[in-house]
Order: sequence, then C-alpha cells, then structure tokens
Amino acid sequence: MKVLVWDWPTRLFHWLLAICAVGSIVSVKIGGNAMNWHFRFGYCVLGLVIFRILWGFVGSRYARFASFPPSPMRALAYLRGKVSETLGHNPIGAFSVYALLLLFGGQAVGGLFANDDIAFEGPLARFVSSETVSLITRLHKLNEWVLYGLVALHLGAILYYRFAQKTDLVGPMISGTKPGSVGDGADWGAGRSVLALVLAAASAGAVWWIVNLGKSVQTF
Repeated sequence: MKVLVWDWPTRLFHWLLAICAVGSIVSVKIGGNAMNWHFRFGYCVLGLVIFRILWGFVGSRYARFASFPPSPMRALAYLRGKVSETLGHNPIGAFSVYALLLLFGGQAVGGLFANDDIAFEGPLARFVSSETVSLITRLHKLNEWVLYGLVALHLGAILYYRFAQKTDLVGPMISGTKPGSVGDGADWGAGRSVLALVLAAASAGAVWWIVNLGKSVQTF
C-alpha cells in the first residue's frame, strides 16, 4: 500500500527552492536589470529556508529534523550496507538536507550585504563597512561554486538511485507517497496545513521586514 511520507509543505518547499535556484543563476548570468530578479529570487530562497527550518521542528513525521539527525557513524554504516533504507531520509540524504539548508541559507543572507560592484547592492549593505561588503561579496561568489557542486551531487544521487538501485526519488517528491505499511505514514491532518500556511506567512513577513529595514531606517 501507499503511505504519505513527504507532506505537501515539504514537497512545495523542495520544488520552489529548485525554481528559485535556477532563476537566481539565470538572472545573475544575464546581469543588467535582470539583477533585480536575482535579488527577488534570493529573497524567496531566504523565506523558503526560514520556513523549512521552522517546519523541521513542527512538521509531520518525516519532515522533522528529529527523524533524520546528522550522524557520521550512521552515514558510514549506510555506505557499507549495514543500515537499511527507510521511508524518510537515509543517513546520506540527511546530510544533503542540512548542507542545502546551510549553504542556500548562507547564500541568501550573504546576498543581503553583497553588491555587484556596478549598480546593485543588498538591502543591508548600508549597515556594514565597504570592506565587509567586499568580503561578503567574494564569499557569495565563492559559495556559488560550492552550491553548483552540491546540486550536481544531489542530481547525481537521484540518477544513481534511479538506474543503479532502481529506486525512484523524484516520483515520491511529487506524489508524497511511498510503498509502506499501516502506521508507517506521516502524521497529517488539516491542522498541520493551517500551521504550514501560518509559518509560510510568518517567514515571508520576516523577509519583507529584513529587506525593507534599510528603507525604514533611512526614512526615520
């Protein structure tokens, strides 16, 4: 039978993050006025990461961080075939999630202080020195390549599981379900949907406040 593993907020986060990552890369490569969209995509990434962190504590069973704590020992045991597959994130997948949140979150936060050395700068750049802006901008550009590598590993893992392990990772991230037994599914109800919407609104509001902080300070 099919059971719910990935709730809709987790799935929506996953696909929106992918869209924003692609949009951010395309817009920064185009440059010029497209940089406005680069910043917008970055703000969306920040909001998504904030939401996912919150959802990691109050979401459904397999979305909670408690269900996939980072464990180097379990990861090594998994690579040696001593840990069986689970419905949720396996030990390697767990590290991937934490790395994505850390690096994408750091990239989005760094973008708030970075500039393009021409006409665009992050909304919080005015609060730090020019030397700090230059340093953060360099780190922002360097981390871009780290993210490329992480995304390549992520896609490579998907292909490996699909063709070598005969396991589809993409389908369940669309449907939310996997084959399982009664009692293995995620705990879900209408209340969690409401909670997800509240947290999404709060995350968006937090990003809006951060982005407009410079304007309000300047006004007063």
